[in-house]
Amino acid sequence: MSIIWSLIVGGIIGWLAGLIVGKDIPGGIIGNIIAGFIGGWLGRVILGELGPEIGGFYIIPALIGAIVLVAIVSLIMRSVGRRNRA
Repeated sequence: MSIIWSLIVGGIIGWLAGLIVGKDIPGGIIGNIIAGFIGGWLGRVILGELGPEIGGFYIIPALIGAIVLVAIVSLIMRSVGRRNRA
């Protein structure tokens, strides 16, 4: 049951990061879950164990890490899209 809870929390974190940045994550729900997991890892490396923990994610670092990840992915996708059009 904890795996399902982690997938739900990771998906919500990825979805919130996409809303805050204003960009969609490629891959839909799966992309949001992946962004939440990678963002959680990235945020924990940068900020440590900060704030409340839900489903194995420290919410504040995970959200900040996911926001950084979404911003980086959107910049990469935009540059790849420009390169393919030229």
